Amino acid sequence: MTTPIKPTSKILIVGSGVFGISTALWLARAGYADVTVLDMQDTASAAYDPGAGIDSASADLNKIIRFSYGTEIEYQRLATEAAGLWEEWNRDIASVAADADTAADTPERKALLSTLLRGDGDGGDESKLKLWWNVGMLRMSCKEEFGSFEMETLENMEKEGIRDYQFRSDDEQDLARAKERGWAHKLDPCQRQERFGVHKAVLDSTAGFVAAYKSCAWAQYLAKKAGVKTLLDPVRGKVVDITSKDNHPVAVTADGVEHVADLIVVAGGGWTPSLLPEVKDLLETTAGSVATIQLPKERTDLWERFAPENHPVITWGMRQEKEVYSFPRDENGVIKVGWRKTKWTNFKDVHGGHRLSVPKTAHVTEEKEDRIPAQAMEGIKEYITLNFPELVSLGIASTKLCWYTDSIDNSFVVDFVPGRPGVAVCSGGSGHGFKFLPILGREVVKILEGKGPNTVYGQMWKWRAGEPLKERNGLEEGEGGPRVLSKQTMVGTADWDATAA
Repeated sequence: MTTPIKPTSKILIVGSGVFGISTALWLARAGYADVTVLDMQDTASAAYDPGAGIDSASADLNKIIRFSYGTEIEYQRLATEAAGLWEEWNRDIASVAADADTAADTPERKALLSTLLRGDGDGGDESKLKLWWNVGMLRMSCKEEFGSFEMETLENMEKEGIRDYQFRSDDEQDLARAKERGWAHKLDPCQRQERFGVHKAVLDSTAGFVAAYKSCAWAQYLAKKAGVKTLLDPVRGKVVDITSKDNHPVAVTADGVEHVADLIVVAGGGWTPSLLPEVKDLLETTAGSVATIQLPKERTDLWERFAPENHPVITWGMRQEKEVYSFPRDENGVIKVGWRKTKWTNFKDVHGGHRLSVPKTAHVTEEKEDRIPAQAMEGIKEYITLNFPELVSLGIASTKLCWYTDSIDNSFVVDFVPGRPGVAVCSGGSGHGFKFLPILGREVVKILEGKGPNTVYGQMWKWRAGEPLKERNGLEEGEGGPRVLSKQTMVGTADWDATAA
């Protein structure tokens, strides 16, 4: 049995992404004085910026903030609570900016503001300082009727008293309410009703997106301010093995140093299974497919149309057959489009001869990859061609694989690892974890303190290998399945064909 942690316990967290940095922040806030985050990527100096070569799911341009969870009411409630903290973070950042350039300003705050103000758009400093953008999310059906997941979501929102903020495109009362509240212009940005004669969608006016890498930089700033230490280095911060010594867990880094601790929390995102092969029946490293479109600054019509003030986050055919999403442009005119229908795997030998899926990124891994499978490109191409034909001629500016961990049932895994005293896993974001950045660590700390069996999320996120589950989420396929990256034809920006429909 793991010894309960104390305020003086030495705690190491492997990974500075959402799960790791949120846990570190809340541990420090709970009074734990010796918390250190290790990472093989210098997310501090690079400010998590993917443009600076940081490869992780957390280091992204933007992430969706949604509250539509079908029958999963616990996640809906936690997301709603997190929204209040996102609002608080926006206010806090504005306060930090207001105090800048004063005699009391610190180098850390100056560096933070430099990160938050990156970009050469015309939105002004105030717009760049926002992390959370309440631009709404349009859940578009790819069929002539809504799917069951959408109807379950609306039913649960009715029960929770937030249905009033959802606007169905085919409901006269909803349309009138959307017009009254200033949301009507975001109900059909693709002009599908006019062009195709049918448009089934629901606009969630409570949803939107966050600037992802900037949000992580802010969270790391808050964690350091609360006393968290970091070791972010490609050698000294790279954990290559987790062992034990004198009944204490040990993190061995690439320079051969053994870091003895009272508790080690493995929150390594896509690298988690390779460090803890025991999770192979619970977690699998997978990749989503992402592409970007660059709007020319001189195209003021497109610049205005796809601005966050005028354009929502869009999902198309989710839980149906398309599963594509897109964002408004960022301050640099970049529109991100993602394809989630298939999540790819990449099997390699890891510790002890285990064959596990591991990341294959553009910068960090030994084998590099900045292309996406042809099937994903076709899905993205179809989405753009059907919904935004005016963007087709611009082509694709970049492609990448976004590596994270899928859990067996899409729910997180936060618990102590059986047979590994003093070692916990904190992973399994399954493509929906980022929205919980401001609040996730609060629930993780309860679990690390041994209170998990008495909390809702401790029960939801517990170690559950071997338990009968309704969903398998593809983990049962293994290396013989169709999602393996080596079986795919890979394509990049040069393979975009503007003439193909």
